[in-house]
Amino acid sequence: MFGNLFEEDHSSVSNNRYGKGKKLKAEAGEPPAPRAFTNLSGIRNQGGTCYLNSLLQTLHFTPEFREALFSLGPEELGSLEEKDNPDAKVRIIPLQLQRLFAQLLLLDQDAASTADLTDSFGWTRNEEMRQHDVQELNRILFSALETSLVGTSGHDLINRLYHGTIVNQIVCKECKNVSEKQEDFLDLTVAVKNMSGLEEALWNMYVEEEVFDSDNLYRCGTCDRPVKAAKSAKLHKLPPFLTVSLLRFNFDFVKCERYKEISRYTFPLRINLKPFCEQSKLDDLEYMYDLFSVIIHKGGCYGGHYHVYIKDVDHLGNWQFQKEKKPGMNLKDLQNEEEIDDPLMILKAVLSQEEDNLIPVDQLGQKLLKKIGISWNKMYRKQYGPLRKFLKLHSQVFLLSSDGSTVSLLKNCSLEAESDFQRKDQQIFKTLTSESAGLSDRNSSPHWFDINDSKVQPIEEKDIEQQFQGKESAYMLFYRKSQLQRPAEARANPRYKVPRHLLNEMDAANTELQTKRAECDSTNNNLELHLHLGSHYHFFNGALHPVGSQTESARDLCFDKRRTLGDLRQSIFQLLESWEGDMVLSVAKFLPAGLHVYETLDGDDLTLCELGVADEEDIFVWNGVEVGGIQIPTGSDCEPLLLNVLHLATSSEGCRQLTESPHVFPANAEVGSVFTALAIPVGAVFTNKPEPAGAERWAAIPEEDTGKTFREQGLGNGSSVLIQDSSNESNSLLTKQGKWITSVNEVDWVQVKNLCQLEPEEEQVTISATVNTVVFDTRIKAIKELKLMKELADNSCLRPIDRNGKLLCPVPDSYTWKEADLQTGSLLGLCPGRAPASSQLFLFFAVGSDFQPGTEMEVIVEETVSVRDCLKTMLEKLGLAGDTWHLRKMDWCYEAGEPLCEEDATLKELMIRSGDTLLLVEGKLLPPGFLKVPMWWYPPRGPAAPGKSHQDWTSCTPSPRGAWRAAAAPGAPGDGPADASLRYLGDVEISEDATLAELKAQAMTLPSLSGLFIPCPAFLRAWTVDSQRPGRLLRDSRQQLREHKLGRRAEICLEPLPEEEFLGPRDMLLRTRMRLPGERAYAPPVDMVWDASRGTASSLRQRVADFYSLPVEKIEIAKYFPDKFEWLPVSSWNQQITKRKKKKKQDNLQGPPYYLKDGDTIGIKNLLVEDDDDFGTVRDDAGKESQTQLSLGTRTRQEPLRVQSSNVSSSAETPDRPHRPEASLSIHVGSFR
Repeated sequence: MFGNLFEEDHSSVSNNRYGKGKKLKAEAGEPPAPRAFTNLSGIRNQGGTCYLNSLLQTLHFTPEFREALFSLGPEELGSLEEKDNPDAKVRIIPLQLQRLFAQLLLLDQDAASTADLTDSFGWTRNEEMRQHDVQELNRILFSALETSLVGTSGHDLINRLYHGTIVNQIVCKECKNVSEKQEDFLDLTVAVKNMSGLEEALWNMYVEEEVFDSDNLYRCGTCDRPVKAAKSAKLHKLPPFLTVSLLRFNFDFVKCERYKEISRYTFPLRINLKPFCEQSKLDDLEYMYDLFSVIIHKGGCYGGHYHVYIKDVDHLGNWQFQKEKKPGMNLKDLQNEEEIDDPLMILKAVLSQEEDNLIPVDQLGQKLLKKIGISWNKMYRKQYGPLRKFLKLHSQVFLLSSDGSTVSLLKNCSLEAESDFQRKDQQIFKTLTSESAGLSDRNSSPHWFDINDSKVQPIEEKDIEQQFQGKESAYMLFYRKSQLQRPAEARANPRYKVPRHLLNEMDAANTELQTKRAECDSTNNNLELHLHLGSHYHFFNGALHPVGSQTESARDLCFDKRRTLGDLRQSIFQLLESWEGDMVLSVAKFLPAGLHVYETLDGDDLTLCELGVADEEDIFVWNGVEVGGIQIPTGSDCEPLLLNVLHLATSSEGCRQLTESPHVFPANAEVGSVFTALAIPVGAVFTNKPEPAGAERWAAIPEEDTGKTFREQGLGNGSSVLIQDSSNESNSLLTKQGKWITSVNEVDWVQVKNLCQLEPEEEQVTISATVNTVVFDTRIKAIKELKLMKELADNSCLRPIDRNGKLLCPVPDSYTWKEADLQTGSLLGLCPGRAPASSQLFLFFAVGSDFQPGTEMEVIVEETVSVRDCLKTMLEKLGLAGDTWHLRKMDWCYEAGEPLCEEDATLKELMIRSGDTLLLVEGKLLPPGFLKVPMWWYPPRGPAAPGKSHQDWTSCTPSPRGAWRAAAAPGAPGDGPADASLRYLGDVEISEDATLAELKAQAMTLPSLSGLFIPCPAFLRAWTVDSQRPGRLLRDSRQQLREHKLGRRAEICLEPLPEEEFLGPRDMLLRTRMRLPGERAYAPPVDMVWDASRGTASSLRQRVADFYSLPVEKIEIAKYFPDKFEWLPVSSWNQQITKRKKKKKQDNLQGPPYYLKDGDTIGIKNLLVEDDDDFGTVRDDAGKESQTQLSLGTRTRQEPLRVQSSNVSSSAETPDRPHRPEASLSIHVGSFR
């Protein structure tokens, strides 16, 4: 229904890591993450289900709703195991809700999935990717639950918890007769616009009275005549849980578009509803409600994201803020620095807490980390060395086992350490106790959480105020009666009242999750290491290379990254069985030059994780000094670089050619070392510099910079270096522009065709040359081979010919083949005339915007010429005169683009390039700030316009622009007079600063209106033209055209009026048509003005009844949709009582589904003479039939083309549409009656 009104704004959805159109599933082999510190579970977003997640979390944190659902057992709902059994009556939706709530309560995962629940709704993948309105979902979900629970003990669950009633009263001022009607509600919809907050909106709805007087009288049944009356509404019965929907989205009638109301709108944490209820003697506590959920919408009216603020009524979550602190901050706050700086005291304290004062050394570091919040390596290693070394040095305190795996505290020190620890830790305990007491006080009342799909974060109560206004603001409010108290056993007890079968299911699922996480944890902590043995390598050409095969020189080892480097060394000793001397482990890496050693791993007590060893790491095992008697350079500074070195060499045939060879140099070597490697005494070094266009340019390294290293010059693996051993330009491999020849002897060729209108012996020749050959040489060579006159050397040029045979822009003689971007096999035309100089432009030009390709003319102008002079030159070549022409540049669609408005600007300033096409279009350009507005006439369809009848207008002679434009005007089908059409009057040139009245006055001077008497502009109504019919009504005649936001291409139609019209900003103009009794037809339309400030159905019905002098209860009205040939009845407030379940309440006709606006047709049916439900006409039936046939015919024609066009359509770009097509939201429920 809302299209993409609430389409997911993915910029604000941090947890959606799934592809579009795919169902959410856990990654293969990866169990879901456990719950975060809040101990609450979120819900995963399926792509566009944030609105569903927010509502489900609200229902889940409504304990009374959750427990009422849990109270329904399998004997009433059935079992999910039998859902596929057609004979079983399984109520799938409540069963899936039960299961989802149990997962949110008990399953140890960060986020639950709603895939099974949405499957039970009957939703497809497209539905899961589409956003909808959460207010609409709330009503539809409750309706689906009511239907699902029919015949069970929970049949009144929704009614019992959320149902309330409103009493509407109309009191006659004459006889004091009171007419009462009760109206049911599951949620209250309140206005946001022009309201300061919720309490003011409720006051306006349930305290203030609406008075019927003057021309808006009420027909009293007792008095039997229209009388003055007062209408009011009061809350009659309040539900335990009150849902409030805020009307954040409205419609702007001036701009004809939706918008979101982001003004400040307050709502209290506790509200007293007694002022809005019928008078009662009940205590005030009966009317007190506490806020417990706020659903928030972030974004605009055409896109956004939902999340929810939840009050944890049952204290299920862990509410505490994780503030960023430095490691060990708590201990520093509680202890003095001397205690922190003394590792001996800390280790004694840790060991004294262990049984028998004994602990593995590996675990001692972890215990220390938990104790002080920082590891030994970060805190003490720099000053005291490794942990094992520290323990050995303090043998008078610590006792290490023979293998060094465990450590204990000596007995004489254990008692001392224990008493010392207890004494020093007493201050810590007191502080923690006092802090815990304060936290307990804070936790005595429920706390708030922000649940944003999978993410759950604690918030403070004051954070709710931030949602009063802005693009991220409250959209739905949920209150609970203050008197509702939760039992003590439900506090912090997620298992409370969960059915036994669901408890067993969740316990089994948690056990399975723990097993999977343990397996995954073991897998994730294993590293695959590649060991390279130094004895199997030799150092060659700047890098390490295996002596034999790669298999013999390397071993693979799987190792736990939580174990230490010493453990790894011991494992390698065992793997190799024999090793002489020291064993050094270093991180290595394969480079293009070979294997290179970087850093040596040090610290046997450090884990591989702490050392930063990664998976698939290459480890070089050696003695740390040499390999094969050669000392090995290590580190990133001397990393070997494999460079491509290019230089000229003499071949065996004696010709010089470019050679390319790889060379390895250390990164910290000087650039000049390349001469030594090539045995060149002196020369120049060039490096390759990329250009933005993707081309390459060679730049020389200054002689003084050859002493810098390769890395300082920015060279890396694969870089190319060009060496020239001579400064003679004849031997240079580079052009003056720094572009180079890949090979001196490389030959390309082009074809040159004679187009000089002479008769040569040859029509086309092939010219060969290098890419460095200039175009002038190619042209002269072509003239010779074509045996043309030598005079053409000074008066000819070469022009490329495209695949369509069109001659392109001439190529300058000074360009090389490379610069001219000529490819091998290009076809060139030898044409008469000089090529343009570097300061000139070669342009194509044509007359009109509908020219045929190939008919363009050519001209050469200076790039500094102005637009005015360029236009003058082109007009002279065409033989045209006059000053009513202007230039437009042809766009990429071969259509006339924007005009060149700045006539004094040069072509260079306007970015005109050689080869561009300019179009000469007749008509002088308007000055800046002026509009050229096509004017149309919209003849009346009802009473005749002043001065001329409707028939006279239909017989008028058309204007020069063309005949009538057939366009259906807004209104009912033509069952009365013939449908009106728009007729072109002429164009009006007017300033944007002029008023609408001035535009009307200027239009009245057009020759097409000379025969019509119009007293003044106030007798004309102005509309914009939209899709060949009147669109938006332009109201204020005193407003400037600029303020009406017409745009450059706006068209206006004028409608004659029998009298002056002054419409207010909230007045809506409607075409009303009375249905003819006994006929399926309507009378001619009559304009009616309606005050749309309230926009309700009852207000419109009353206005129509007064306009036609009929009793309001004896009429039916409907809006006409001409595109669909359909009528939509407009329901009044007293009709919604009986139709509540079939049709949701329409609070404002300007919103969905009516979207009432100016010019809409309203059909009226007099129930005194005709009492049926049909609003259609014969023409409506014919129109629907025609649309059906057209749709079937289109489908039939397109069917054979689908297979052929599938590949094309998949790759073709489709234009962006502003909004997704509207689609209704529904939940499919089986029948259980």
